Amino acid sequence: MEKHVIIIGSGLGGLTCGYILAKNGFKVTVLEKNSQIGGCLQTFTRKGVKFDTGMHYIGSMEKGQTLYNYFKYLSLLEDVKLSALDENSYDIISLDGTRYNYSIGATSFVEQLASHFPTEKQNLKNYRQQIKQIAESSPFYSFRAHTPRHLSPFLYLEQRAGDFIASMTSNTVLQNVLAGNSPLYAGVKHQTPLYIHALINDFFNNSAFRIVGGSDSIAVSLANSIRKMGGQVRTQAKVTKINCNDYDAVSVSLENGEIIPADSFISDIHPAKTVELIDSHLIRKSYRDRILNLENTISNFTVYLRFKPNTVSYLNSNFFHYAGESVWETAKWGDQFLYMHLCPTHHSGFAEGAVLIADMSFAEVAQWQCTTIGHRGEDYEQFKYRKAEQLLLQLEKQMPGTIPNIERYYTSTPLTYLDYTGTEAGANYGILKDACNLLQSTVSQSTKIPNLLLTGQSINHHGILGVIITAFLTAGALLGLDFVYEQLRDSF
Repeated sequence: MEKHVIIIGSGLGGLTCGYILAKNGFKVTVLEKNSQIGGCLQTFTRKGVKFDTGMHYIGSMEKGQTLYNYFKYLSLLEDVKLSALDENSYDIISLDGTRYNYSIGATSFVEQLASHFPTEKQNLKNYRQQIKQIAESSPFYSFRAHTPRHLSPFLYLEQRAGDFIASMTSNTVLQNVLAGNSPLYAGVKHQTPLYIHALINDFFNNSAFRIVGGSDSIAVSLANSIRKMGGQVRTQAKVTKINCNDYDAVSVSLENGEIIPADSFISDIHPAKTVELIDSHLIRKSYRDRILNLENTISNFTVYLRFKPNTVSYLNSNFFHYAGESVWETAKWGDQFLYMHLCPTHHSGFAEGAVLIADMSFAEVAQWQCTTIGHRGEDYEQFKYRKAEQLLLQLEKQMPGTIPNIERYYTSTPLTYLDYTGTEAGANYGILKDACNLLQSTVSQSTKIPNLLLTGQSINHHGILGVIITAFLTAGALLGLDFVYEQLRDSF
């Protein structure tokens, strides 16, 4: 008899779980509360320019590399078009007035940075070797059937990224350069686990690409595949309750009054939002309280720039700027930002638009939390205007001539991310993983409700690769982890 699984949320994790389970004979129903699927893969278009909201670039997509193999399994290769970033400077770290380039490949990475730090060349080699070893300790990253116990990724979860970098070199400037892309994982010097730093840096150092035409192409492709395999992906279908009997979950209730029964349930929404949907003794108060009180990663303020046609040369690199000496702390808001051009759909050599991103605490917008989109008031609009102008002035210092060529800009705050992605406090990457408090800050795929599983960026690891790996682990809880792993390996 065909088993029915309901997936709450259509982010990358939910859609990936849906694809895997539909591929293996499950009847899949994905329920999305918004009108657009995709979670952090969502895009929006203004005057012909499409803006990514959360997924700006990806790595390890050369044939045979890690994400390429996942995309092959998920039938994404034909639908998702890519453009390679500059192999000599896929990331530019601008630190205290000096720019340092990250280059594709271990050898080039070391040589490029050694040109700035000639006495640190051996330390850079050691760092890069260690990073690769740590990343490849995960069989779902390296696809090695058997990983030696001494290389288990769990050994690196309780080590702090900041401590590891400091152990690789005593040069404090180089330490900050090596942590320069920490906004990609909302890095916190004395909390972020080493494994997260290692996985992301190895992932992008193998190869780095922007997505042509917007990251929503990933969500659309996965949804179409699910439908082709007999599943459903429904929008404007907000789940208001997960209904349970004395033993497990039995159905979900929708805002429109509809009740949908199923055999199994997967939540791709924030764990705190999930427990709020459950009124059952199966979820103990201690577990509920822990989930509701977990610390989340920082949110951000984003300025979306639309340029005047044929005025701004396309920057085929990601620009991480720090006005001071440290990437971990800042004296003034706006002194740190990430600047990225959108991948153009033409070949003119000019950019159509860009995103300018700076960390922002939810506390800065909490006073408008009870308002709705488009009705937050003039004081909120003035707040956004002041922040945008402050950030643009900092950008102009680094990229002279940018401001005169901006035709229009748009903004988003932590409230925007809260509304459209549903994550707590608009957090960039869900729950903050804390190497110093690993058991408390880690949320398992399994719950005390036997047939309710969790997936998404808060569960195992965030970013496109982390969420996909988590989805395979979640699907593996229903299909058998060894079966899913071997099916994945057999696909390439």
